[in-house]
Amino acid sequence: MDEKLVLKNRLKIARAEKNLTQEDLANMTGVSRQTISSIETGQFNPTAKLALVMCIALDKKFEELFYFE
Repeated sequence: MDEKLVLKNRLKIARAEKNLTQEDLANMTGVSRQTISSIETGQFNPTAKLALVMCIALDKKFEELFYFE
């Protein structure tokens, strides 16, 4: 597998579509607002469990939120 693949996300867009703040999403998923911010900016990749919980909270499929670039 190519080690240069970078996991990207559309979390901020999906969150805005639901009119949620970072704090709202953090509360829904059981993490801090700082964690949501770090994921949105690509500084942190969520665990598989957190990624799936975010998908459920935002009513999105995994591939709609996360992709490789």
